[in-house]
Amino acid sequence: MPAQPPSSPANALAVAHWPDVEAAARRILVVPVGSLEQHGAHLPLDTDTRIAVAVAERACGGRDGTGLAPAIAIGASGEHADFPGTLSIGNAALSTLLVELGRHASLHWPAMLLVNGHGGNAGAIGDALGRLRAEGRNCSVWHAGLRAPALAAAGVRLVPDAHAGRVETSIMLALAPGDVRLDAASAGQTRPLAEIMAGLRTRGVRQVSPNGVLGDPAGASAAEGETLLGLLVADLAAALDRLSVAS
Repeated sequence: MPAQPPSSPANALAVAHWPDVEAAARRILVVPVGSLEQHGAHLPLDTDTRIAVAVAERACGGRDGTGLAPAIAIGASGEHADFPGTLSIGNAALSTLLVELGRHASLHWPAMLLVNGHGGNAGAIGDALGRLRAEGRNCSVWHAGLRAPALAAAGVRLVPDAHAGRVETSIMLALAPGDVRLDAASAGQTRPLAEIMAGLRTRGVRQVSPNGVLGDPAGASAAEGETLLGLLVADLAAALDRLSVAS
């Protein structure tokens, strides 16, 4: 049996041995942060985590001085609480977890970068980073998101949607097509996120979109997913480059 699964990048801490970590260059610890929450009837509950991990693995691959931690797989998903299968630890617990992680990581890593795959984690992450930075620790976050200029430059005609729509469906078709149930995919609430945000916060996703989708999966494809992944990986790699220079 091989000591390291082929799918694990060489800098993955989960399969590392501590003497090797101690002997290697250590500049940035990368920590994917995801969620376990409903993603419509067609995508698996761990979609956000899988995407964060995949982007982090590709961006960190072959990058000297970078360590890739296992993902934090349950985040702050209270807005999805009405859907069975969703699990959430809430903002306070996630923030506390990240603060304690950042404090310990700073013993061995000059900088820590959180790779966030779930928008609902943003508040907790912001609180945690504020506290860690006040303590003098070098901590940052990269939020997975597709920006209009990058899409246009790549020739992708797509208006990014918020949750379980075409973007995430395409990416999951590229990463794990066997876990995507296209026959169960259907459009959900398609109004702009800004127009429905107040309702999401006060009433939850299920009251705004009964099937849990914020967008429309129609038109999703694995080829498009690979293109979108490439854009995300390039953006994260650029963030790592900036952090490496700063640290």
